[in-house]
Amino acid sequence: MRPLRACLGAAAAVTLAAAGTTALVASSASGATTALSNRWYAAAPYLMPLDNNPPDAAAIMDATGLKAFQLAFVLAPNGGGCSPTWGGTSAVSSDTAVQSVINTIRAKGGDVSVSIGGYGGTKLGQTCADAASTAAAYQQVITKYGLHAIDFDLEEPEYENTAAIRNEIGAAKILQQNNPGLYVSVTTAGTADGTGWFGKQMLLEAKSQGFTPNNFSIMPFDGGFSGAASQTSALTNFNSILQSTFGWDQATAYAHEGFSGMNGRSDTGEYFTQADFQTVLDYATSHNMDRFTFWSLNRDRQCTPVDNNGTTSGTCSSVAQGAWDFAKYSVKFAGVTPPTTTPTPTPTPTPTPTSCKTAWSATAVYTAGNEVSYNSHNWKAKWWTQNEVPGASEWGPWQDEGAC
Repeated sequence: MRPLRACLGAAAAVTLAAAGTTALVASSASGATTALSNRWYAAAPYLMPLDNNPPDAAAIMDATGLKAFQLAFVLAPNGGGCSPTWGGTSAVSSDTAVQSVINTIRAKGGDVSVSIGGYGGTKLGQTCADAASTAAAYQQVITKYGLHAIDFDLEEPEYENTAAIRNEIGAAKILQQNNPGLYVSVTTAGTADGTGWFGKQMLLEAKSQGFTPNNFSIMPFDGGFSGAASQTSALTNFNSILQSTFGWDQATAYAHEGFSGMNGRSDTGEYFTQADFQTVLDYATSHNMDRFTFWSLNRDRQCTPVDNNGTTSGTCSSVAQGAWDFAKYSVKFAGVTPPTTTPTPTPTPTPTPTSCKTAWSATAVYTAGNEVSYNSHNWKAKWWTQNEVPGASEWGPWQDEGAC
């Protein structure tokens, strides 16, 4: 399973830059900042900000173009109770360390989502009395950090507890209702069949409560997987589960489906390389999936020796790689081209004006190769996109084909 996902401890050793203590963006007293597009929250890789030798988020942003981070994990206090903590030891209410990391990210134009749960530890759904009190605990996190996104990582041992899952799903629904526009992902274990019995029971609980998040994501690793083909097969099977559970057609199910991988060597000795990530990324974008993320940025660097003596590490990947290679796939999913060391300016196209294509629509879904017209120019989609104005971003999803 995922023991490395549960090692956020009290003795976290992290050096926080003093420059990160003040956000250089417009913010409210709660720390809220302007939201990114949902696509960025859907692409945010997991980062443990207080343990597993946390990398410098600002350096990752500069090197890759990444804008969003999935901070992990919020749990119940180790001694019991219904108040949010980082890793069961550090109260959210008095936190300054994670807030400093968030401020640094936001000062550079990025943002964060916070993940609750994970593998191991005691979850708030287990200790709070009901869905309302569970939601109140999570609302403290949203308010404290001014969040626009939150992730419910529902797995062992919590998802084997029916009452706890009822509390978590009920809390997610309450938060979704009380925080308009909040991006909500639900992450659970993956199996060759898509997800296991407890994962299916969680989906049925969501159906019974009338709760639909932005996506349900599975983690196809630590379950006998071998490379990308086994992962895409599991995603296909999970799509069928979503269809049968919620009565969705295939396209709707994919639009509510996500992938959460593990870069490099998994806890059980499986290996997932950059090529595997590219294959799954192609699958996710071609099927218009809603989320593509991985565990974790703390591991997105090469071990010494490369294979880490045949063991799995929380601080490196155990495969040959450059620093932050796997983060670049998240950037691609978000629809932004990573910067290069020596960028080559793109020449301004000067074609002869032609007839205009069908006008761009904010509600339509476009895939690679689709053509539209906007502002007297024709544009060609470079990848999946919706409600992204042609020409609004230099690194956006639209290629200018010239005047029409």
